[in-house]
Amino acid sequence: MSHLLDHELIGQRYFFPRRAPLSDPWVVDVDGASLHCHRAAPHPGAPTLLHFHGNGEIVGDWRGDFVNALVAAGINVVLAEYRGYGASSGRPSLARMLDDAVAVADATGAPPSSLFVYGRSVGSIYALHVASQRPVGGLVIESGISDVLVRLLLRVEPSELGVTIDAMRDAAREIVDHRAKMTAYAGPVLVMHTRGDHIVPPSNAVDLAGWAGDRAELVLFERGDHNSIHAFNGAEILSRVTAFVRAAC
Repeated sequence: MSHLLDHELIGQRYFFPRRAPLSDPWVVDVDGASLHCHRAAPHPGAPTLLHFHGNGEIVGDWRGDFVNALVAAGINVVLAEYRGYGASSGRPSLARMLDDAVAVADATGAPPSSLFVYGRSVGSIYALHVASQRPVGGLVIESGISDVLVRLLLRVEPSELGVTIDAMRDAAREIVDHRAKMTAYAGPVLVMHTRGDHIVPPSNAVDLAGWAGDRAELVLFERGDHNSIHAFNGAEILSRVTAFVRAAC
């Protein structure tokens, strides 16, 4: 049965998919969709970083310097794609894509202790879900979302879905309660955000790190915003992620 948060109107207004071909994809078939991901795994037995990108992005945006730097540091990388994005089939569907994320994590075949999940912006929804469902080695959240319902209500009214605000709140609490998921996940967390993020305010990062308690490292960059965080802080982000993975291993 479809979940309320899979409503077509939410998919249309909340997600901003781009279509583009992907050469030599690593394909994961799940629930009627073929997810065209990217896998760079030249290091047998090394940790694997599973990356979930932001809303207006696609896997192809991350295949260059980001992947190359991590691979050069001895880390295998999988870039997860969402249904309806890039070369993947299907259409974006918030709740269904939670199951997709777990399926991609399982398909990596990486031992739980050496699998690290990384979510940027909307990708934080899926990385955090995987971390709450699987005993992963570490969780990285960049420009992440603490309260998904708040983000949804910016673009859709409950009445447009034919429900009350209480019903929508209950639906969000059922599957995207990030406080509960962060509590359920027991491993180390790296939370990165910019102080100048006006799309997803840095208070989201403070909340996420706070829910993880002393398991979390919170980094608030002085330069950049939601979409320019890597332009201003890319080298430091890669350095911190590499150090985080090595320390957790």
